[in-house]
Amino acid sequence: MLQGFKEFIARGNAVDLAVGVVIGAAFTQVITALTDSVLNPLIGALFGQPDFSKVGQFEIALLGDPAVVSPGAVLTALVNFLIVAFALYFFVVLPLNKLAARKAPAQEEAAPAPDPEVELLTQIRDLLRQQN
Repeated sequence: MLQGFKEFIARGNAVDLAVGVVIGAAFTQVITALTDSVLNPLIGALFGQPDFSKVGQFEIALLGDPAVVSPGAVLTALVNFLIVAFALYFFVVLPLNKLAARKAPAQEEAAPAPDPEVELLTQIRDLLRQQN
């Protein structure tokens, strides 16, 4: 399954990229709503906080007001990104690849039959190989 995702990314087709960006932007809203209304409350029930933004938070006071460093906010963004990426791949890219794979055999069957002369020459070649 991840091989299909790698092929999708490596294709380099501008249309696929544009469609991916548009669908991804729209789909991100759905996933954000899912994480905010379902996953974050579950995380809050398990860990006592609805997200990871306060995890590992510390202050650095060098000059003047202290700066707040929040590695937990990066962790929250990473979790949201992974949810969006996997959901998009499994609900959009994978079904499109399966649809394209179903259409591909139909196109292969429509290929014209090989020329009878080519078949005859192939048989002669095979017979010569067997004799040697």
